[in-house]
Amino acid sequence: MATVAPAASAAIEPLGKARASRLTRERVRYAWLFLAPMLVVLFLVAAWPLGRTMWFGLTDANLSDLAGAQFVGFANFAYLMSDPDWWQAVRNTVTFAVISVTLETILGLGIALAINANLPGKGLMRTAVLIPWAIPTIVSAQMWAWMFNDVFGVINHMLMAIGIISQPVAWTANPDTALWAVIMVDVWKTTPFMALLILAGLQMLPSECYEAAEVDGVHPLKVFWKVTLPLLKPALMVAVIFRILDALRVFDVIYVMTGNNKSTMSMSIYARQQLVDFQDVGYGSAAATMLFFIIAIFTVAYMTLGRVGKED
Repeated sequence: MATVAPAASAAIEPLGKARASRLTRERVRYAWLFLAPMLVVLFLVAAWPLGRTMWFGLTDANLSDLAGAQFVGFANFAYLMSDPDWWQAVRNTVTFAVISVTLETILGLGIALAINANLPGKGLMRTAVLIPWAIPTIVSAQMWAWMFNDVFGVINHMLMAIGIISQPVAWTANPDTALWAVIMVDVWKTTPFMALLILAGLQMLPSECYEAAEVDGVHPLKVFWKVTLPLLKPALMVAVIFRILDALRVFDVIYVMTGNNKSTMSMSIYARQQLVDFQDVGYGSAAATMLFFIIAIFTVAYMTLGRVGKED
C-alpha cells in the first residue's frame, strides 16, 4: 500500500492541473464576454476621439476648414517642443499637481483620522467636510476669485485688518501669487475628496492589530507609523493617483480665476487656447496629444513604482 499511494497521487495530479487550467480558461473567456460591451462603449467614447485628435495633430487642420487639412507629419510636435509657452504651461501644471496633491493628501489624512476616531459630533464633522467638495468647481472658483479681488475682496480686507499686509494685493493677477492662490483654492475644494477615500481605507483596516498594540502598550504615534500607514498604503496610492490624474489635466479652477494668464496657464488651457482662440486645430491637437502622453507616462511610472514597492 505504501508504494501504491504515491503512484496514485502522481496520476491524479496532472488530472487536477488539467481541470484547473480548463476552469481558468473558462473564467477568462467569460470575463472577456462580460467586458465586451464596456470595451465597445469605451472605444466609441474614448479611443475614437483620442485617435481622431492624434490624427489632427499630424495635420495643419484649421477650425474653419477641417475638410481641407493637409498631412504635415510631426511638424506640430516639433514646434510644440520648441515653444517656451508650452514648457511654461508644463511647469505650471506639474507645480500645481505636486503641491496641491501633497497638501491635500496630508490634510485629507488628518481629517480622515479625526473623523474615524470615536469623537463626539463626528457625524456633523463628516457633513461639514463635504461642503467644499459639494460646491461645483466653477462656482467655488468664481467665489474665491471675488474674495481674492484687490478692490473689494474680503481676503485683502482681513489681512490688512490684522496688519499682515499694508495695501491690497492683486492675488490672481500678480505672477508671484496667482499660482499659489489657485493651489489654495484647489486644496480647499478637493481635500474632502481625499479625506473620504482615505477614510474608506481606514475603516477597512483590521481592528485586531490595534487591539494587540493597545494591550502591549505601544505609543499611538508608533502605531500610526508602523501599523496604520503600511496597511493604508493601497488606499493612499489609489487616492493619490486619482488626484494626480485630475490635477495634471486641470482646467476649470485655473481658467475661471486667472484666464489665459501665462503665469498660471496649464497644459489643458494651452491646448484650449490653440484650438478655440487661435482656431489652430492641428497644433492644438498636438498639444492635447502631448498632454495625454504625459499623463499616461506618469500613470504607468507611478503604478510600476508602487508595484515594485509592494513586492519588496
